[in-house]
Formats: sequence, structure tokens, C-alpha cells
Amino acid sequence: MKKLSLLLLLSLLASAGMGQIVKEYKIKKQYLNFPIDMQQDRQMVHFVLKKDTLCYNVIRIADAEPDYWVFKDVSAYKGKKLKLIFSEEVSGLDKIYQSDEFAGQDSLYKEKNRPQFHFSSKRGWNNDPNGLVYFDGEYHLYYQHNPYEIHWQNMTWGHAVSPDLVHWTELNDALYPDPLGTMFSGSAVIDKNNTAGWGKNALIAAYTAAGKEQTQCIAYSTDKGRTFTKYEGNPVLGPTRDPKVIWYEPNKEWVMALYKVAGISFFTSKNLKDWKEESHINGFYECPELFELPIDGDPMNTLWVAYGGSGTYLLGDFNGKTFTPKYGKYRYTHGNHYAAQTYNNTPDGKRIQIGWGTIEAKGMPFNQMMCFPTELTLRTTNEGVRIFSEPIDAINDLHSKTHDLSGLSILEANEKLKAIDNDLLHVVARIESMNGQGISIDYKGNKYVSIDADQINEVQTPQRNPGKLLFDIEILIDRTSVESFINDGQIVFVKPLGESRKDLGLEIHGNAEETKIHSLKVYELKSIW
Repeated sequence: MKKLSLLLLLSLLASAGMGQIVKEYKIKKQYLNFPIDMQQDRQMVHFVLKKDTLCYNVIRIADAEPDYWVFKDVSAYKGKKLKLIFSEEVSGLDKIYQSDEFAGQDSLYKEKNRPQFHFSSKRGWNNDPNGLVYFDGEYHLYYQHNPYEIHWQNMTWGHAVSPDLVHWTELNDALYPDPLGTMFSGSAVIDKNNTAGWGKNALIAAYTAAGKEQTQCIAYSTDKGRTFTKYEGNPVLGPTRDPKVIWYEPNKEWVMALYKVAGISFFTSKNLKDWKEESHINGFYECPELFELPIDGDPMNTLWVAYGGSGTYLLGDFNGKTFTPKYGKYRYTHGNHYAAQTYNNTPDGKRIQIGWGTIEAKGMPFNQMMCFPTELTLRTTNEGVRIFSEPIDAINDLHSKTHDLSGLSILEANEKLKAIDNDLLHVVARIESMNGQGISIDYKGNKYVSIDADQINEVQTPQRNPGKLLFDIEILIDRTSVESFINDGQIVFVKPLGESRKDLGLEIHGNAEETKIHSLKVYELKSIW
């Protein structure tokens, strides 16, 4: 991390007309706890160890009763003196305290609006997934994180790991704001051939530093992604943002897909440090992705996929320098799903995606969530080759109780659905509309799947069986979200869980004589926490 002397820092604060309130802590405990007041203006807070600035943040330190508490893990500095330099005097400065527990730790993951099988950070805001990479038995999830508030700010890379993409352990933040800017989105790779010179199998992050300009930087880790050293030659590339880096084996070089001028620009590098711009395609906004997939599982017949933050995608060919579109644009995701990224280096070669679930956690000291991981495949349909996105098989490991309602009438099924007393559900159904009208699947009085003629949720829905309105439906219901996957994930809807309008849970509505439930299984789920 870039270093800034304490003397220079104080000089900068003074020249900006900012105060110089310094609090010093001899670190004896694991956490520093901070009281947050959302009505209070943000103030600049610098964390300084000796003469080195560790990070720069703006924090709403309470000047009244706090709305909630946040924390910073300072265990790495035990026995040392840590200075916090504040720009404003408020009463909450005296309430900051050390402890081996963070405030609210006793209720962690038990909170009312805490997702129970989707990842969400312990405290603060999270948005885009970053640096999705598998290494040495762990799936790494880095993500855009504001550790000090439930709104966007202080972009830092949060970090969690999982052995199975379902059960997550949140670790310390991995990349912090520095003089080049805050840490915007990016990706991570495993440098198996030591092309960058930081060791074989170094985990290398490519990220945007958002300062006066948005520049591309890299950092490397030799301790399984726990801590990073930022490259002294940063930035490695100029303005634009959101680098997605992959290894292109035929050319033995790295490829970066980068958001630039309403599209995606493609760069190449032999060492992750020196980049050459090769080509550009228009029509995308933010958070680009680039990967190759077999069609119908045939490794000899493949297409490349390019998409942006919204999830609209093109299918085409890629030669390591130029993407040539052949089909598209198409869309498979709808609703509260954004900035999805896929995993590099998966052990089984599967293309696993995680998206940002843009869903509020009301009244909580944390905000937003990650969508459930899905596997992406390319399959031939009546309309051509399309992406399919289905929940990964590990969802089945969370099943605790099964209710099989297959072959029942709507009335019979609804009667049995009343007996299910769980707010974590996995629903798998095949339902046919004989007359094309008025079928819906509701939860607590809100419609989440609504079938009308050839549309679901007012979106034109492809038919795998022309002449029949037969739908395969999979639904994941958590504390704050509902994800619906139609026809094996050819169309996906992500929605916030609405306020309860009924005491009843799941219900199916439709004409009892014109609706056929071919199969219906409802699985109660266990919490991942």
C-alpha cells in the first residue's frame, strides 16, 4: 500500500481546513467498535500506524445515540499504537472502544432480516462481487464493501471464503482505499506460471482505483488471498474501470475485458503489468465478463460469452484479441440482479456465477446481499443457443424436510402447503396451463411467478414444447429475497420479498380444472450459518 507520512497527512488536513483530532489506542483487543448515527455528516478518518496511513475512510461517527455499531478488526496491530485522525469533534469519539467481540456479535446471523442461505456481510454495505476465484480448496468471494455504513461509500474489497459455495466464512477486508483512490470492482486470477514474477500460484487481483481518475491496478497475495501487496508500479492502465482478467491458453497470455466508452475493450498482457489494447465492442455498461462455454456439453462445439453489468449478453467467437459477435443481444436475468461475475480456475471447469442482489435489509446494521450461486450453460433451444442459469447442486445439501405434492389438484396442493411452517424454501415444480390463463405462485399474499398465456411475470417466455404451456419452475425463498428460475433457468427473476399480506405461506392460484400440477416438491431449508 502507498505510504503517506503522518506529517504530510496533517499538513494536508490543515490545508483543507479540516480538524486534527487525534485519538491513540494501544491495541490490546481484536476489535475497535464505532457508534454510527445516520443523521450525522460523514467525516474523514485516517488510520495511522507509526508513520504509515493504513486506510482512508469517511464515517458517520455518532454525535447522539447511535443507530447501530460497526467495527474494524485490529488484531494485526496488537501491542502497537494505532492513531485515528478525525476531521470533526463529536461525542461519539469517546464511545469508540476496544473489545474481543464486536458490538452485536451475540446476535450475528440471527437478525430478523438476515439472509439465511445467501451471503451478506457482517456489517455495512456490500455490492458487486469481485475477484471470484478458486484456489487450494477455497472459493474466494471478494466484494465491494463499505465496512462503516449501510450505504455506499468507502469502497473496500470485503472477503469471504467457502469450501462449497454455500457455507461462507467472512474474513478481514482485503483491499483498502489508498492515495490512488477507493477500491472499485475487479477480478482475480491464479498466476500458475509466475508470469508476474511474484511466485508460482500467486493470487493476483486486478482492480479499479477510483481517485481523480479511475485507473487499473494490480496486487498480489502469497498467503491464500488473505492479504495483498499492491504493485509499486500501479496504475498499470489508464481511465475506465472494472477489469475482468482471464488466461487465454492458445496465445499464452492474459486477456483483460474492461468497461470503456459504453462497451467492452479487450487488452492483452504477458505479465499482468504491461497491457496492450486490441479491440472494442459497443453496447455494454459496467462490470464486463468474458468466458467460453460448450454448447449442449460438447467441448468441440463452443461459443464465447460477453456480458455487462445488466446481464444482457452476446454469443460469438474470440481469438484472444477480438470478440466477433454471432448471436444476440439476449437477456436471461430480470429484477434485482446486477454486476454478476463468474469464477476463474474452478476445479471441475464449471462456469459458476454470483450476482449482486440489490435488495435492502431493512432495519439492519448491514445492507444488500449476494444472489445464490448458479451454474451457467449454453443449450440449444427452438430459438437458437441461449444461456441457462440454474442454482448449483449444493442447494440440495441444505434440504431438511421434503413435501411431495406431485399430481395433486390446486385445492389439494394448497391444503397441504398450509402445513409448511418455514420461511426458507426451495420449490421445484412442473406446471401446465391448459388454457393459458391465470396461474400464479404466491408467498404470503405476494405473486412471484405469474403465468399468463405465453408470458411469465410479463416477460415473453420461450416454449420448449411448442403448442403446450408447460413450465418448469424452481424458486428459492429466503428472509428478504425470492429467486425464480423458469425452464431450467432460461429466464431468471430476482425480487425482494414483499411485506406479508397473508399469514399463509405458499399458494398456487389458477383454474382448478385447467391447471395441471405434473410435479411439485417443496424443500424446507437449513440456515448456512
